[in-house]
Amino acid sequence: MGLLDGKVAIITGAGGGLGEAYAKLFAREGAAVVVNDLGGPRDGSGRDLSMAQAVVDAIVAGGGRAVVNGADIATMAGGQSVFDDAIRHFGRADILVNNAGILRDVTFAKMPEETWDKVIAVHLKGTFCATLPVFRWMKDNGGGVIVNTSSTSGLIGNFGQSNYGAAKGGIFGLSNVLAIEGRKYNIRIWTLAPGALTRMTADLPRYIENPGAAFGPDQIAPAVLYMVSSLSGDQTGKILGVSGPRGVREMKMLEMQGWKPSTSAWQAQDIAEHAGEIFFSDDNKMAARRF
Repeated sequence: MGLLDGKVAIITGAGGGLGEAYAKLFAREGAAVVVNDLGGPRDGSGRDLSMAQAVVDAIVAGGGRAVVNGADIATMAGGQSVFDDAIRHFGRADILVNNAGILRDVTFAKMPEETWDKVIAVHLKGTFCATLPVFRWMKDNGGGVIVNTSSTSGLIGNFGQSNYGAAKGGIFGLSNVLAIEGRKYNIRIWTLAPGALTRMTADLPRYIENPGAAFGPDQIAPAVLYMVSSLSGDQTGKILGVSGPRGVREMKMLEMQGWKPSTSAWQAQDIAEHAGEIFFSDDNKMAARRF
């Protein structure tokens, strides 16, 4: 008995890297998998179905069930197509992992509009387009699990990735709303912030300088299996960071307890006077609480 026996999983961007690792692990655990990938270079140009087909072929050769989908999930028609293939071939859509992504890094002052728009479209709009039909189906059919892929670039920030960081920060916000709206329908939402050595990240300085410390895709995949399986119980609305340097840990948005003005006539100078109650410091970190 596998952890995902009888489940049907949709994974976007599953032609290589993290998505491929998820697809193969899910299949070994008993899930039928829709392997979506537009294919092509990491900047999102071109199309090549061969990568996704190779993943499907490997799953089928190992005795699993999988179908390929080459739709562009940055379009409404593409997102619908991936869902339709799950229903057509396997009759259900129990799990969605929004993993598809591209990189077009450039400092903000040099950012062309097209570079900004393309990254936002694939990551943020792509998550919307792939999620909407699945969320609607889950709402009417007893629930399911959706994993959205954010990044420390969006949660914390990273030089040269304003487009990518904005998209990943937006995905975090979307996940928060989906967790609230999906709770009464038994739709569980997870946000993943992975750090792995893949073709997307191979030339990043931190991996070039210390490649041995990086997780590979197969070391990220068990965390995603935990999220989508019964192992995680009824948890929802949580962020899991998974990376070589830091391991596996929950990440949270925190706020200070704050200072509340005693009158309506407070002034900007009052913020300076009450800075110890308003802003984080090494001395008051324990006063913070989660949003």
